[in-house]
Amino acid sequence: MQIRTRKIALAEGITAGVFFGTAAIFIRFLYGLDVFSIVFWRLIIACAALIALIIVFKKSFYTSLVRENLRQLFLLGVFLGLHFIFFVSAVKDTTILNATVLVNTTPVFAMLISVFLFKVKPSSLAIVGLITSFVGVCVIAYSETVTINLGANPESFSSSLKGDFEAIIAALAEALYLNYGRKVRSQMNIVSLMLPIYISAALTVGIISLPVTNKTLAFPTGSEAILFLLGLGLLPTAIAHTLYFSSLSNLKSFETATLALLEPVGATVLGIAIFQEIPQQLFIFGSALVLTGIFFVIKEKS
Repeated sequence: MQIRTRKIALAEGITAGVFFGTAAIFIRFLYGLDVFSIVFWRLIIACAALIALIIVFKKSFYTSLVRENLRQLFLLGVFLGLHFIFFVSAVKDTTILNATVLVNTTPVFAMLISVFLFKVKPSSLAIVGLITSFVGVCVIAYSETVTINLGANPESFSSSLKGDFEAIIAALAEALYLNYGRKVRSQMNIVSLMLPIYISAALTVGIISLPVTNKTLAFPTGSEAILFLLGLGLLPTAIAHTLYFSSLSNLKSFETATLALLEPVGATVLGIAIFQEIPQQLFIFGSALVLTGIFFVIKEKS
């Protein structure tokens, strides 16, 4: 049996943060699907991937523990489902820039919830790291604004208050998900945790979609769209979100959330490789701040 250590948890969180950057790439190619269809099918694909993992690699799945913690797991699935719904909705209702920056307030919400509800006291170094990383994300956002607005019509980039509010709700849902899930993570192995969480998240999305859309959740028919949806379900969901939650075994909720700030860095590296989108110097400076802040969080003693 592998002994869980802080280093393993940090490696999981960092890997998750990098893989989160692929989500924007895949969603960019799924413009023909509505919010609920994208979220529902990415979760179903993640469930299928974990089931395949259990069968092929004979991973332990503790049904008795799932039954004992079913209520908590269902609630975590609700939080995760709401996070996905509101974030993807925010991307469609406001600029991608606004949605990304506002959802990256998750570490702030996570720290506040940890302090006031769970009485977890962060170290000074962790606070400095969180603030530094968040400032870095804001610098990245500003660099993107400068790039976008060159020769653009200002009216086409007016922010939607609805989308901004959705992004903040997505951040709050993720912060609740991490804080509430930390205790459950200490009691169960990751596979036994994530499969019921993904299933309940998919159920949440499906149930909410009925009164909102009044139509069947669409699955793409084109081969390219199916590949992009598979990529979304596997890389940033089945792999990244599973590792992300797994890191809670030895990290505080706001530490895990801070590592997710690697997402815009990872997305930009992919953007360079796939779309030849060269970042501005401000972006490089912002990325350096994000990495510096994460280094401070990593250096904190457990």
